[in-house]
Amino acid sequence: MEKRYVTLKHLMVAEEKCVGIQYFSDKVLDALVKDLPGVKWSEQFRMNYIKNTTENLDRVFNVFRGVAWVNCNHFYSKSSFRRNAEAPDVQALRNREVTEGKRSCPESYLAKLELKCYAINTVRTYVSCFEAYMNYFDDKELHEINENDIRAYLQTLIQNGCSHSYINQAINSIKFYYEVVLEMPNRFYAIERPRVQEKLPQVLAKDEVLAIIQHTNNIKHRCIVSFLYSAGIRRSELLNLELRDIDSQRMVVRIRSGKGNRERYSILSDKLLQDLRKYYKEWRPRKYLFEGPKGAKYSAESVVKIVKEAARKAGVRKNTTPHMLRHSFATHLLESGTDLRYIQVLLGHKSTKTTEIYTHVATNIFFKIKNPLD
Repeated sequence: MEKRYVTLKHLMVAEEKCVGIQYFSDKVLDALVKDLPGVKWSEQFRMNYIKNTTENLDRVFNVFRGVAWVNCNHFYSKSSFRRNAEAPDVQALRNREVTEGKRSCPESYLAKLELKCYAINTVRTYVSCFEAYMNYFDDKELHEINENDIRAYLQTLIQNGCSHSYINQAINSIKFYYEVVLEMPNRFYAIERPRVQEKLPQVLAKDEVLAIIQHTNNIKHRCIVSFLYSAGIRRSELLNLELRDIDSQRMVVRIRSGKGNRERYSILSDKLLQDLRKYYKEWRPRKYLFEGPKGAKYSAESVVKIVKEAARKAGVRKNTTPHMLRHSFATHLLESGTDLRYIQVLLGHKSTKTTEIYTHVATNIFFKIKNPLD
């Protein structure tokens, strides 16, 4: 006997939460669905639906038990809590001044981001994208916006030249509100996403990196640039480093605030350690390894300026950024024969697929190929 499948999906019909029932039509399933109390057909979603109540859900499972497999992947959300994650500080977002006439992110949105322990950079991105979305529909309440409205909004972003990355972030921020804050998982399952642009990372040559380090203004700047390259860390991870994270006995650095709240270790350069000792004697940081005025975290903008200014002085014509030093770290390790799995661990990548991008920019394999012209 051919196996039957039924998929449950969250729908919002006439501002009421409903359960969508999607399946390939046959006589048996049509008859069972027809017998469900209060079942209706939605021309907009092209499926049957009933009110979302505990009793109706029990009826659905009882009706299809032994007859069809009920797919709930689109209905019940997976837990996104992270172990050992600290709640982000979103108080600054609550207390900020909002431009007159503009709508600000609902408190329920901020509270859920805080509860889910999202990284502070993710929080800022979600809030920024969602507020842009809210204010685009300044003549509509949030519950009045439907899938077609959202498609029109995304189309406007595309026409305005927004990057694929930004559009995906906008979709994530919108889905977070309806599916997590309002507890309607996968309501917008039909919203199309732009194709991911597969761009190769920009990489510096080893000589260029060394030249940039040599052309920094002082020992503090030298340590900052050296750390970005020698440990392969992100700018945000560098700014969150504390003195206790440097383990000179094991020659590793502990990165506590990695992407996705994942902790990891990276390698510590012996040359950098010597510079760090000189830097510590001169600058005497108290908590964070690199501090700004009054012991606060060093600013992200200052790190960018340090890298760019040193690159300019070194005569490097590439548009050098802090993240380019991370790319260079990974590529140079791969070219020297380091196993890709070790590089994945050092970079803190969740999947090896992310790390494999560096195999496309590593040049050591090209040296083994004889050019047909030669």
